[in-house]
Order: sequence, then C-alpha cells, then structure tokens
Amino acid sequence: MSNQSMKSQFLGSLRSKQTGIRFLSLVLFVSVIAFVLYHGTKTPVMFTANGETSKLYTHATTVDELLSAQNIDLTNYDKVSPSLSTKIDSGMSIEWEQAKEVVISVDGNQSKVWTTENVVKNILEEANIEVTEHDLVSQSLDTEVGADNKIDIQKAFQLTLVDGTKERQVWSTSTTVANFLKQQEIQLGESDRVDKNLEEVITPNDKIAVVRVEKVTDVVEESVDFAVERKNDSSLLKGKEKVVTEGKKGKVERTYNIVKENGKVVSKKVASEKIVEQPKTKVLSVGTKVVTAKVSRSSEPSSGKEFYVEATAYTPYCTGCSGISAAGLNLRKNPDMKVIAVDPRVIPLGTKVWVEGYGNAVAGDTGGAIKGNKIDVLVPSKSKANSWGRKKVRIKVLN
Repeated sequence: MSNQSMKSQFLGSLRSKQTGIRFLSLVLFVSVIAFVLYHGTKTPVMFTANGETSKLYTHATTVDELLSAQNIDLTNYDKVSPSLSTKIDSGMSIEWEQAKEVVISVDGNQSKVWTTENVVKNILEEANIEVTEHDLVSQSLDTEVGADNKIDIQKAFQLTLVDGTKERQVWSTSTTVANFLKQQEIQLGESDRVDKNLEEVITPNDKIAVVRVEKVTDVVEESVDFAVERKNDSSLLKGKEKVVTEGKKGKVERTYNIVKENGKVVSKKVASEKIVEQPKTKVLSVGTKVVTAKVSRSSEPSSGKEFYVEATAYTPYCTGCSGISAAGLNLRKNPDMKVIAVDPRVIPLGTKVWVEGYGNAVAGDTGGAIKGNKIDVLVPSKSKANSWGRKKVRIKVLN
C-alpha cells in the first residue's frame, strides 16, 4: 500500500472519532441540561419524620404523593400534618409520626393500643385508662414509654390497717402481707405478731391487724394474809369471840413475768417470790360457856343497878324466831326458862337480872326491835304474851 493511501485511511479514521466525540459531548450536554431543568423545577419542603427534620425537594403535588415518594406505608393510626390531600407549597412543613403498638396491662389484663404518643400519661389518656395517685405504674407518668412499649398498672384498693390500738384506712395494690407492711413502714418487734400469714396476698376490704406484744418483768411487794388460831374459852359465853392476839399481815416480794398485747395484760405469772416479813397469827378465844336459865320465884334482890325499861313479851314460836337464842339457849325445849332479849350495848348477853313482875332472869337473847332501854321477856304461850302486853318496869342488873 502506498503512503498516500495510508494517509487517507488515517485521516478518515480521525474524522470518524472526532464525530463520535462531538456526539457524546452533545448527549452529555443535553443530559446535564435535562437534569438541571428537572431538579430545578422541584418544590422545596421541610419534612419531619418521627421527630427528625430534613429538607426535601419534590415534584409531588400533594402530601400523600410526597409520603409515597419517600416509600412510607401509612397506617390508620399514623399522624400526618397537614392532611394527605393538602397541595404542596414551596417551603411548607410536613410532619409524619409513625404509630406504634403499646401493650397496657391493668392488674394482669392486657390490651393493645396504637398511638403516636410517647409520654406514658398521654398514652393512658388516649386509651381512656384512668390512674390515681395510689395506683402503681411501671413508669413515671411524665416519662416516655420504654423501648419494649409496655405499661404495667396495678390498681389500688382500700383496706383496714390496725397497728396496736390505732386503726386507719389505707390504699394498696395487690401484694403479700409482708410487702404491704413494708410499704406502710410497719416494723414488727421480736414478739409482735400479725393476724394473717405474711405470705398471704391481700385483697380489697381486707383487715390487717398488727398485735403489739410487750413482755416485761415487774417486782412488787404484796401483803400476805395472817392465819387465825381459835382457842376454846369456857369462861366466855358461847357464840362470843375475843381477840387474844391481834394478827398482822406479812409482806412478800413477788417477781411477775407479764405479757401485754396492745397495752392490755393477757398473762401474769409469778416467776419468783421472797418473804420480806412473816405474818403474825391472830389468836381468838371462842366462848363455850352455855347459860342455863332456871325458873326463879325469888323476891326482889336488895342490890343491883336499877333503871326502868319498856318491856314486851315473846314466845319460842314467835314469827321469825328459830327457837335458839342469841346465847345458844334452846327456848323451845325449855319454854319456862327465865330469859329476856336485850340490847347488848345496854345489858350485855349473859348478864343476870331481876325484872319487876317477871323475877330473876338471864339476858340471853336479842331482837331486831329491842334497842336501847327495851326488853322482851320470854313466856311459854301466846296468850301469856298478850296478857303481858307492853309496860314500863323496873330492872336490876345483878352482875
């Protein structure tokens, strides 16, 4: 091949390459212009998704189209502002909050809600769940729900707490007796007890009673009764007693173990005792002398203390009479005895007397109506008592 021919081929190839380059440059230029024109016609908006804001440029004409362009699948629970049908304007703000499923448990009963709220209080309000200051919520009402999207609520109820002698109404959630007492800041002493098992679960309207038990030791000095020794005395009228030696109580020191429940003594036992002073025995002389009254027809004695008394008469069978006199005389077996009933403060029992119109007698009886200077003379029959009547007579005390 000649040099001229090779030169022609080279020039032809060069022209062909130049033409290709010019064409590619043109295509690139057109593409750039088209890209610039395309993006230059987009509308700028501020888009906030779940709290994060960014600036977008879009050819979307509505909010709905914009969200679709962002590959966002809306649910009925999502929150979009403004509405989906709103026309896109340059510089407008669009907000989208994706709803989440929150599990709410109330006393173990679960329910699920879809919400865009994050704060616990707002979520519960949206779910129409009311909580009080006494209820137990797993999170503070003013905080955002946890990552697990769960809220646990224990509803409070009223019950009665009796601490010793103090009773009050309190609020609590379902828990054991032990935890309830801890919540109420009730501390149990070593001997204190609770009327329910500590592991038992409390329920509404329960009554929890804490019995405060106190164990104390008390040392007291107490008196000890004296013994009474009786000795027969034949010189003393039967039925009479005379103190020979006065008795005196002793003293003993006793130590008591005392148990109190809510301040009241429920147990008191003697732990030990020690005699401090021995008691002194009381000695009594007991009269055994029986007065025997005999029918006497003796004349008026010349001596004796003399005074006047009002005299009535009674029989061994009078109403309320036992037949045995105050001095131990059996009047029914001896109805003819000369016996008078007296006031022992005026004429002592056992005293021998002379009574005008009656003769010698012994003061051997008493009577409820015989007070002061009054006597009652014993006669064997009611007719004789009626004959005696009531009269003023002289009496002489002979001994």
